[in-house]
Amino acid sequence: MSSQPQAAMPAKFTTGSTMRHVIVMTATGSVGLIAIFIVDALNLFYISMLGIEELAAAVGFASTLLFFTVSISIGFTIACGALVARCLGRGQRDEAARMGGASMVFMGLATLLVTVATMPFLRPLLSMLGATGATLDLSTRFLQIVMPSFPIMALGMCATGILRGVGDARRAMYVTLGAGVAAAIFDPLLIFGFDLGLDGAAISTALSRCVMLAIGLHGAHVVHKLIKLPDLTELRAAVKPFFAIGLPAMLTQVATPVGNAFVTIEIAAFGDQAVAGWAIIGRLVPVAFGVIFALSGAVGPILGQNYGARKFDRLTSTMRDSLLFTIGYVLVVWALLAAFAHPIASAFGVHGVARDLVVFFCLFAAGSFLFNGAIFVSSAAFNNLGYPTYSTVFNWGRSTLGVMPFVWVGAHYWGATGVIAGWGLGAVVFGVVSMLVCFRVVRAIASEPMHVEEPVPAPPPAAQSPFSTGKASTLQ
Repeated sequence: MSSQPQAAMPAKFTTGSTMRHVIVMTATGSVGLIAIFIVDALNLFYISMLGIEELAAAVGFASTLLFFTVSISIGFTIACGALVARCLGRGQRDEAARMGGASMVFMGLATLLVTVATMPFLRPLLSMLGATGATLDLSTRFLQIVMPSFPIMALGMCATGILRGVGDARRAMYVTLGAGVAAAIFDPLLIFGFDLGLDGAAISTALSRCVMLAIGLHGAHVVHKLIKLPDLTELRAAVKPFFAIGLPAMLTQVATPVGNAFVTIEIAAFGDQAVAGWAIIGRLVPVAFGVIFALSGAVGPILGQNYGARKFDRLTSTMRDSLLFTIGYVLVVWALLAAFAHPIASAFGVHGVARDLVVFFCLFAAGSFLFNGAIFVSSAAFNNLGYPTYSTVFNWGRSTLGVMPFVWVGAHYWGATGVIAGWGLGAVVFGVVSMLVCFRVVRAIASEPMHVEEPVPAPPPAAQSPFSTGKASTLQ
């Protein structure tokens, strides 16, 4: 029987309904992500069960600073994944292993330096955010336990960058789920079983990061053998390509915690109850809208395949369907949050201002994710279509011009509730403009050749999550 050459199978996302691809990819990507967010929410729920108002506020202040460390790690993880993937794409597996090893070295050194530099100033930094009295003492103690594990978390995230670079999404997910399972076990055991309270929550966070690193190293080094420690010459050669990607990516990621810190500073003026309410909102957001975070990670491969296949009409339909999916999902979740606003607040055992803020978020501010979702999706599109600069501009714009003036005015005229209102309203302008620019870019790509920057991997979906512990930021 004579052999006939077979036509290459079309890439998965270049045929069929783009809406179906959006829904399926988002649904599968959201399972592990939301599981981790639920574990994070339970962490704060357990602490709230201790019945001490200052504890929840302490977690809020501490998590604001931890969000900066997660964002630094994400930026360098993006660089690691990009360099490994490019070497493997060129067929240079040994070079990919050296880049993987160099990335681990750079990540370890950079995060160790940040840790050493910040440890003596934890109390002043928390004080700048507005923590005072017993809350300041508790949040400082929490960070003194958790902060030394920052390099461990960062190296675990770097290992997942290597796994994503080689295309092993399954093992990258194992890293995330393993850390989440560990936290789910350690949290109640240490907080209640050993009666350690807030210290138990901090120790649990540090231990779950050790689990994250162990699973990540197993996948990246033992299974794929893509971590090879370079010599000094090879390390010097890797400095420029690593930081050329890593520094801009890190600066982009730091935008969100900058805006988050400003909200925390403004809301701290209204007392520990207000900060406790803000901390609870920070845990509710990713649980309620984790699907939208997952959408930002899911839309990238769909756009990338159709861009590579030059099917530009499908770029437009993918963006349109992503926007429609966002609107439909947010409206449903918003309605559910509004219907159960008071039971949700009661579940966390909060009273006074804290309860008012949680209820206000569920009734009104949750609707802002109609526009936040648009920013997430358009940023993913910019990264995958070769326009990461646009992503940087809109992320920083949303976190500064879209947060600071709105929050300040809200605080000045309407108090703590006005802060949350301003935080939500600021997304409207940037959500609309980012989506309009995104559609313009897609149309321009289709109509004429354009010079674009080399695409880099998009950040993990959890990168926009307020008060993220880092466990979910390995999932892509």
